[in-house]
Amino acid sequence: MAHKRAHSPGFVVSATPSALPEDQDKMIIRPLGAGQEVGRSCHILEFKDKRVLLDCGIHPGLHGMDALPFVDMIEADQIDLLLISHFHLDHAGSLPWFLQKTTFKGKCYMTHATKAIYRWLLSDFIKVSNIATEQMLYSEQDLETSMEKIDTLNFHEEKEINGIKFWAYNAGHVLGAAMFMIEIAGIRVLYTGDFSREEDRHLMAAELPTLRPDVLIVESTYGTHIHEKREDRESRFTGTIHEIVNRGGRCLIPVFALGRAQELLLILDEYWAAHPELHEIPIYYASSLAKKCMAVYQTFVNAMNEKIRRQIAVNNPFVFKHISNLKGIDHFDDIGPCVILASPGMMQSGLSRELFESWCTDSKNGCIVAGYCVEGTLAKHILSEPEEIMAMNGQKLPLKCSVNYISFSAHTDYKQTSEFIRALNPPHVVLVHGEANEMGRLKSALIREYEADPTTKIDFYNPRNTVAVELFFRGEKMAKVVGSLAMEKPVNEHKVSGILVKRNFNYHILASNDLQKYTDMTISTVTQRQSVFYEGSFQLLQFLVSQLSGDIELVETDLDKKIIRAFGAIDIVHEKRMVTLEWIASPVNDMYADAVLSAVLQAETIEKPRYIPTNAKVDMMHFKECLVEMLQDMFGEESVPKTFSGDRFEITVESKKALIDIGSLDVKCPDDEMLQKIIQTACSKLQLSLMFTE
Repeated sequence: MAHKRAHSPGFVVSATPSALPEDQDKMIIRPLGAGQEVGRSCHILEFKDKRVLLDCGIHPGLHGMDALPFVDMIEADQIDLLLISHFHLDHAGSLPWFLQKTTFKGKCYMTHATKAIYRWLLSDFIKVSNIATEQMLYSEQDLETSMEKIDTLNFHEEKEINGIKFWAYNAGHVLGAAMFMIEIAGIRVLYTGDFSREEDRHLMAAELPTLRPDVLIVESTYGTHIHEKREDRESRFTGTIHEIVNRGGRCLIPVFALGRAQELLLILDEYWAAHPELHEIPIYYASSLAKKCMAVYQTFVNAMNEKIRRQIAVNNPFVFKHISNLKGIDHFDDIGPCVILASPGMMQSGLSRELFESWCTDSKNGCIVAGYCVEGTLAKHILSEPEEIMAMNGQKLPLKCSVNYISFSAHTDYKQTSEFIRALNPPHVVLVHGEANEMGRLKSALIREYEADPTTKIDFYNPRNTVAVELFFRGEKMAKVVGSLAMEKPVNEHKVSGILVKRNFNYHILASNDLQKYTDMTISTVTQRQSVFYEGSFQLLQFLVSQLSGDIELVETDLDKKIIRAFGAIDIVHEKRMVTLEWIASPVNDMYADAVLSAVLQAETIEKPRYIPTNAKVDMMHFKECLVEMLQDMFGEESVPKTFSGDRFEITVESKKALIDIGSLDVKCPDDEMLQKIIQTACSKLQLSLMFTE
């Protein structure tokens, strides 16, 4: 399974968010379509500077640019990943436009079956769209070119793009439909797309993921409605058709070219086989995609339910005995009762619209709307039982034929949705893909249901288009110690010292010599160099530096150039009217270099004697007072005693003790070598300063 991932050897270190700050802990989910509407599904998910676009559909009731999602709200070139849940136009219809007409440079994924059917479905959409060429969003050539930019994945196959992990579950609904689980920085989001938890004649029910998502983005198409039983629905469907043809009428069933049409064809072919008295009445599947479609369905038979897989071994259920293919209205001889399944399903244009306008004035005829209808389409309009309709040529036609709504739309109802949410128990649920009223009723019903359950805490959201849902995810960050560092036992059980490496939201602590082995990074050495004007003597410089650092090393000496080394790390090059400091950059060495530079500048300002008197001394009482004051400024009054006797005293800095011998300026701090060096340097600089000012 995709979600089972192996872990490399090592142990884990935990840190608070402040120790490992992230760029952004806010997740933004913004509907660009299908927010309090059905149509043009498109949602942008932003988290940790990663952006995922979920679906890219068109609105069936609108045309041209108006049918697009609100993609002007996003920068296409910043999208890392685009996932298409299934091939229906309201989820994939604007994809060729987005891939070809925008600056999108990311990866686009869908399942194998979705890509195969998407190609033919959108080609048919381009041909039957009854709008001017200049209003078309894309051409057949755009569609062909866009196919090369679409990658495919199998169900449960895990992919990773720029630190975004994702995999697909079977969603039911239509062949190839997928629910996507997206994981970013350990936070999981499940996007259902359109899904059905009920097995039908050819598709299995949507899977229930075994991993709990942190956020569930779920469709709410049918709101609080409860579907009638499949057997009752099929009986009402076949009974209504039988009644229409018995009275000598023509029965129109507007359907999407692919998808639910195959379910209805299976039902009709079986019913006709069981009723010999209907054999003389033809059934037509009016789709130019029929043969191509059936080839795809036969190819992906393993994506269907067990009943179909068993039946295919005996005979192909998609080779129909009582159904003929009808390429177009020109090939149709309208001479008597018949049944025609024609696209598009919402009758906004195409053959289904032409047939309805021809038949709607005869009361013997009938129309069965078998799927969900979007506001603004003819299919939705006739369900309100108007007395007349407006034809595409502008003529008003009386509506006398019967109109029945028998939904075979494979979306979840309230019962399925509620049970799905309860099984997953996500902390956050975002409702999408539903008309505003239906979505509002669903949200209220779910809130009431879960308010009665004190063991469950779920927040529900129903954003409208372009309005963002903002969620915050914080927690401990885990860093895994790997390499040679993992083999060593830390000196202090609570501390690990190494280099922290972050890659795609995973943290690792490594020894510096393991960087090349476990990462593509290398260690570079940076040499710092600083030159200052200096006219003082070399002897004065040497004396001041020795007072600062203790023992110094004479590296090189000749008439024009002398080099001494202080603190074992800082090379001081003395040349005519110039002193240059050279050192390997590090926090400690940089501090030493600053101290040496201060000594050089001090030497330059001192009126230079020919030699440094060996009996140069400092008033010790004054030195003690100045030292106490300086250390109090550095570490706080509570860390330094106000008075002391003798030449030794002790200070305490963050529970670490440092013993200072004023006579020898010797500092000892066994618990913290860095603190010891800081105090040592400060004492030496103070002594040097007082020596030349008194």
